[in-house]
Amino acid sequence: MNFTVVNKNVNVDNVRIIGVSTSSLFLVGDADTITLSSAFDTPPESLIVGPFVPLSPE
Repeated sequence: MNFTVVNKNVNVDNVRIIGVSTSSLFLVGDADTITLSSAFDTPPESLIVGPFVPLSPE
């Protein structure tokens, strides 16, 4: 299989983000390496998770 990639300019005029999930990444374009991490400074028993509200189009 032959596969040819032609990179061209990406133009983004406007981005509107209404909400994010527990773990999220928003990327426009390309990236060589992505490293994500998170840390909590509260004990697990004090963390309240839920109910999750699904994102819906306007």
